[in-house]
Parts: sequence; C-alpha cells; structure tokens
Amino acid sequence: MDVISTIFSLSFTLFLLMDSIGNVPLFISILKDFPAQEQKKIIRRELVIALIVIAAFYFLGDFLMDLMDIKQETISIAGGIILFMISIKMVFSSSYSNKEGKTSYADAPFIVPLAIPLIAGPAVLATVIVYAQQEEPFIALSSIAIAWAVSAAVLTSATRFKKLLGDRGLLACEKLMGLLLTLMAVQMCLKGFTIYVQDLINFFVQ
Repeated sequence: MDVISTIFSLSFTLFLLMDSIGNVPLFISILKDFPAQEQKKIIRRELVIALIVIAAFYFLGDFLMDLMDIKQETISIAGGIILFMISIKMVFSSSYSNKEGKTSYADAPFIVPLAIPLIAGPAVLATVIVYAQQEEPFIALSSIAIAWAVSAAVLTSATRFKKLLGDRGLLACEKLMGLLLTLMAVQMCLKGFTIYVQDLINFFVQ
C-alpha cells in the first residue's frame, strides 16, 4: 500500500471513530440554548482541545505504554474491542433520543463532553497510540490532521447538516459508518492476536 492510500485508510478510520456525523444531534442538543454564533465558537474551541489531547496521546502514549509495560498487541486488541463496542452501538441504534437524554448541561460545556469523549474518545486515543507504534510520523500525523479537519467541517456545520439529511438521514449514515467500523475493529483484533501468536512461537522456538 502506498503512502497516499495508507494516509487515506488511516484518516478514514479515525474519522469514523470521531463519529462527527453521529455526534451532530448531540452537539445540537447540548448547545441548543446558545445563539448560532456562540455555538460555532464553542464547537471550534472544543475541536482545538480535542486535537491537543489526541496529539498528546500520539507523542506521549508510547512512553506511557512503555512505563506501564503494555505491549503493542495488547493495545491493538483493546482498541479493537472498544471499536467493536462502539460500532455495534452505532449499527443497532434506533434513534438519537437515548443519546440526547443523557445530557443536561445548562452552561457552556468545557472539555467534557464535547471534546472528550465525543470527539477524542477512548477508541480514537487507543487507535492513535497504535498508529504511533506502527506508522511513520508523517503518515500518522497527516491522517490525524485530515480526520480532524473533516470532522471539524462536519461539526461546525452541524445545524445545516441536520437540515440537509434530517434525522433519518443522519441515522442511516451512522449505521453505515458503524458497519464499516465493525470490520475495522475485527481487523485490529486479528492483528493483535497475530502478533501475540507470533511472539509465542518465537518464544518456544528460542
């Protein structure tokens, strides 16, 4: 796979994990009491915070994993499990009512829940750590930047996006992304198991 194809594949995976389309109704619900201009300012601020958190995990995640003696295959399998749980929820969701019913913020949200975990969620952070270990810095950072930029474009246009697709359209998009994410989650788990089995074989051979 060439560099461009790899960047596209990784950035697309991160974009799905950020679930910007699925988060549109949540953002609208949480920020519904604020004027349109104020909503855009809050969303931009939270997007920047999320990017900082993701970048921090990219640069420091490997160090933290070494500090805690967590192996690459462990991260890959754990990330795959988290992805799988999120994707199943996306595929079998029937409406956005449950999501919206969990939020009750009267004041402007700061960091939680918009930046974390809606944008920079556990699956995104786990995947970024995997990228840091498996990919070249240029490829990984380019993928993060592209996925974040596309998600930012979707979320800053949340009101227009919802009007264009409607609730049913947004739900259909989320289900499609959930299906694709399920395949990626299984692939990530298989990759982790493969590395684990190879390490076991090497251990016994030696």
